Amino acid sequence: MIRAVWGIDTSNYRTSLAAVRLEDGGILMNERLLLPVAAGERGLRQSEAVFAHLKQVAGLERALRKPAESGAIPVAVAVSDRPRDGADSYMPVFQAGVTLAVLLAAALNIPLFRTTHQRGHLAAAARGTGLAETESYLALHLSGGTTDLLAVTPEKIERIGGSMDLHAGQLVDRVGVALGLSFPSGPELECLAEKGESTGKLGASMAGEDLFCHFSGAESQAQRWILNGTAAPEDLAREVYDLLARSTARMLRAGRKRTGMKRALITGGVASSALYRRLLTERCAALREAPEPVFGDPALSGDNAVGTALIGRQKVLKTDGGEEKK
Repeated sequence: MIRAVWGIDTSNYRTSLAAVRLEDGGILMNERLLLPVAAGERGLRQSEAVFAHLKQVAGLERALRKPAESGAIPVAVAVSDRPRDGADSYMPVFQAGVTLAVLLAAALNIPLFRTTHQRGHLAAAARGTGLAETESYLALHLSGGTTDLLAVTPEKIERIGGSMDLHAGQLVDRVGVALGLSFPSGPELECLAEKGESTGKLGASMAGEDLFCHFSGAESQAQRWILNGTAAPEDLAREVYDLLARSTARMLRAGRKRTGMKRALITGGVASSALYRRLLTERCAALREAPEPVFGDPALSGDNAVGTALIGRQKVLKTDGGEEKK
């Protein structure tokens, strides 16, 4: 008998459903649907995103049947109910997933476990990398809603750096949309950037001993270049990725100096970019005392529910009858 743990994540970008085997964590299902965004728009309001999730979940009936068709019996449901750890962390969009998870758990009479969107990202990215739950490491979470430098230990996740204004994914999306690309713009902007050259014209703005950065100034400069036509689109795209690599490499070096941690797990939608991975690896190698960047499966870097399901799996393995073992 195959036992499955379900995962649900409803972010501001995707509706995600997943299921993993309890026995070994193997993926049984990984469904991810982008939320529809009109051409020229730079995302959805929270109320619009919640409504979009409800519509898309209703269309995932076929996906919901996949685990059962393979003979899998659901034993638990896990859901992301907020962006990150912390009492003040809240975003309405995650309530769409919570509603579905509560109903599934009640209907199937199985345990429901709650976690955070960020912990799901870390769990998915760490899959297959050799990073153990008992290990301490740095993590860099780069997406449209997050730019966090984290110190991860078995006891807690601590934010020690990140962006002080615009997020990495927002920079990518805003420049991409201004260039006429679709939202989210990452894949198209990366393709454009592969054809361009960078001279480092977008300056890195760092703060707090390089643990923190600013991206809003770079976005303003890029928008001026687009408006004035003073930079070729492919070169501007390359400048964006070069800036992201330079800034985050410095943040990682500062993180290692502060914590002594020698490895850094890189996750989030921006981290799915092969170009960014290559540029960051080169920058870290060139910087003295930078940690070793560790990348997971690119398909599990962006928003997904596999990490959420894996967290649920770990909780099931530590429980007896749905109650946490002391």
